[in-house]
Amino acid sequence: MDRIRIEGGRALKGTIRVGGAKNAALPLMAASLLTDETLALANVPRAGDIATMAGLLGELGVRIDGDAGAGPDCGSLRLGAGALTATTAPYDLVRKMRASVLVLGPLLARHGHARVSLPGGCAIGTRPVDLHLEALAQLGAEIELDEGYIEARAPNGLKGAHVVFPVATVGGTENLLMAAVLAKGETVLANAAREPEVSDLARCLCAMGALIDGIGTDTLRIQGADRLHGARHAVIADRIETASYAVAAAITGGELAIEGAALEHIEAVADVLAKAGVRVTASEGGIAVAGGDNRLRGVDVMTEPFPGFPTDMQAQIMALMALADGASMITETIFENRFMHVPELNRMGANINVHGASAIVRGVPGLSGAQVMATDLRASFSLVLAGLAAEGETVVNRVYHLDRGYERLEEKLTGCGAVIERIRD
Repeated sequence: MDRIRIEGGRALKGTIRVGGAKNAALPLMAASLLTDETLALANVPRAGDIATMAGLLGELGVRIDGDAGAGPDCGSLRLGAGALTATTAPYDLVRKMRASVLVLGPLLARHGHARVSLPGGCAIGTRPVDLHLEALAQLGAEIELDEGYIEARAPNGLKGAHVVFPVATVGGTENLLMAAVLAKGETVLANAAREPEVSDLARCLCAMGALIDGIGTDTLRIQGADRLHGARHAVIADRIETASYAVAAAITGGELAIEGAALEHIEAVADVLAKAGVRVTASEGGIAVAGGDNRLRGVDVMTEPFPGFPTDMQAQIMALMALADGASMITETIFENRFMHVPELNRMGANINVHGASAIVRGVPGLSGAQVMATDLRASFSLVLAGLAAEGETVVNRVYHLDRGYERLEEKLTGCGAVIERIRD
């Protein structure tokens, strides 16, 4: 199992180009199931989860072709679902990644039947699909759970409805959006998730012939179409990768130009960094991040749905606050089991105590390198961050989590002065 070795204590300086957003590319790939024509996607990241989704779609009979794309950090995919051979998403594939459940809505809408295993993925909480299923039932789907599988049928097709999500759900909004574009009549999704990845999906669906109003708001109105056609669409830049490297600049006291980034997608993170004493500014073609000359200041953080502070940045900002002056309180409101990185950071000398849904972080003067264990995708990057700032050698084990969402991590950091290498066992 691969490990990453880091020699810390070096300020990062240089340029990093972020790739396409994994969390945008996955539902876009699933959207290919809605048409018998080709959906061409550009700026697709070369991340592990993309390969997993490609494998799942291939199992369903989707024809997938790819090439080198426009640069080293992106690729392109051509997906054709003209002749599906199955409507079952098996456990062996779905267990690897929770986003696999996104094939449910489009399969049901276009083919009237879907059998999808209950999902797996990172162990950061239950993340139930109940909200997806309850909302699909409002569109007329008949749903049963059988031996770990979701059995969904719509023999007479789906019908538009007014759906109010009890809580904002990104995956639920995406699944319902894809189902509603082929439902009969109008569907209204209230309290819909506003994340940029949801808006990116909606814009792609519009390019395929869907009629969607309210993109970017918490109320989406969809007029069902008889069919969708093929389209070309470029995946938006990865805001979590952007923010992760912004924290890397801050925690090492360095300066990075992050190309391809959109400041408006990470405003909540940029606000926290500014309060901590880090400069984040828009630049031509991206953003610029400069760590302060003085010691960082502690900042309280609470995760919230977009446009609030993203849960996918909670672990990274905790690593930063571990080295800030004073105390910080970090409260997790999205997932109930997302503090598994705390013991590993404490092994490196951090002073963090968890109380229910909050973690109290008391800043320390410095961290020390250690052997640590990655527990999920974003926690993995928080340990890399800590290793970059720590004195001595840090070895991060179980880095297959990292590969699910970050491409060419070692190469990008090495290019900015980090001493980091992958050890292949």
